[in-house]
Amino acid sequence: MPVPETTRLLHELEGTVEENLNRHLAAAQEWMPHEYVPWSQGRDFAELGGEAWAPEQSRVSPIARTALEVNLLTEDNLPSYHREIERAFGRDGAWGTWVHRWTAEEGRHGICIRDYLLVTRAVDPVELERMRMETMQAGYDTGDKPLLNVCAYVSFQELATRLSHRNTGRYTQDPLAEKLLARVSTDENLHMVFYRNLVKAALEISPDAMMRAITDEVLNFAMPGAVIPSFQRKAALMAKAGIYDLRIHHDDVVQPLLRYWKVFDLTGLGAVGEAAREELAAFLKGLDTQASRFEERRDAAAARRAARGIADTVDTVDA
Repeated sequence: MPVPETTRLLHELEGTVEENLNRHLAAAQEWMPHEYVPWSQGRDFAELGGEAWAPEQSRVSPIARTALEVNLLTEDNLPSYHREIERAFGRDGAWGTWVHRWTAEEGRHGICIRDYLLVTRAVDPVELERMRMETMQAGYDTGDKPLLNVCAYVSFQELATRLSHRNTGRYTQDPLAEKLLARVSTDENLHMVFYRNLVKAALEISPDAMMRAITDEVLNFAMPGAVIPSFQRKAALMAKAGIYDLRIHHDDVVQPLLRYWKVFDLTGLGAVGEAAREELAAFLKGLDTQASRFEERRDAAAARRAARGIADTVDTVDA
């Protein structure tokens, strides 16, 4: 009886998973979420006789607040992500060990970001909780993506998340937020390396199928936070601020991974792989053009604001 393709891939990639799990455990540094939260700044809210939140209490700009909310709400949907990763990778052997280790590490991110936001009163806690409830009830569903598609997607997604966290920290101009999000970004980078290495190994085992999966995930990429209420508006604000935009996505997420996998240098692809690679190349040209047009429009808007004597900050621009 023939072995199902997914079962074969899980078996053939098991050694790579174990090797990279061990590498990850050796590289990952233990850190404590509570050490990154300025607890001395905390005080009671209204229910306990304290003061309700007001915008002037936040020391970060409106767009920084938006980015912090998006980053946290993305992390909040971890139960759905765990379900999807476990469905694809299983519970057994090194695969299962990685699934639970990854989930445990990701859990720290939501803990420390939320504590920081509430203690410093950076965002509206009532609105944040309402959005958390709506986001988690929407959940996250990959539509039963095949194993290779999952490996490709999470490679891009972890790198994208790393950059979003890092750039958000810088944009806040708050040293505490920047330190915290730099720490979170380090975790995301280690996760990206794990998945990136799986894709590299899969390109050797099933080059055509892996190339098709890479192309599909680049063409259809969407951040897991897309289920967040008003995500498109929030993402547009973040793009205008340069926190995460098409240029960053093209230059700093997609291209570095494609170069690492030597996608356009691979030999021995069959008809399926070659067709996927050609489709990918054409899409990347279009994405690069889109990124340049967005930058031109953003620069033109900044020039118009400067001409009117308005401070050159997107925080003053209606999304």
